[in-house]
Amino acid sequence: MTNKLMSEIRKIDNLADLNALTTFVQSCKTTLGRATIKVGSKVNIVQKTKKTAGVVTKVMIKKAIVECDHYRSYRVPLAMLELI
Repeated sequence: MTNKLMSEIRKIDNLADLNALTTFVQSCKTTLGRATIKVGSKVNIVQKTKKTAGVVTKVMIKKAIVECDHYRSYRVPLAMLELI
């Protein structure tokens, strides 16, 4: 399924459609994150070069507050979180 989907995406020939697809995928990731991530969930904050473990302390509409150390909390977009 993934290879078929990727080949269909490669057939898109204009930037406006690719931008619309990007927006749609981002909203799907946010919706899925909101449905699966709850307060107390152990998560990884996924960045380009690293992952940081933490615990969700508050879930908002598009972001969550994640406590990574006992002293640091970060406001992170739901699309950047993955459950451990």
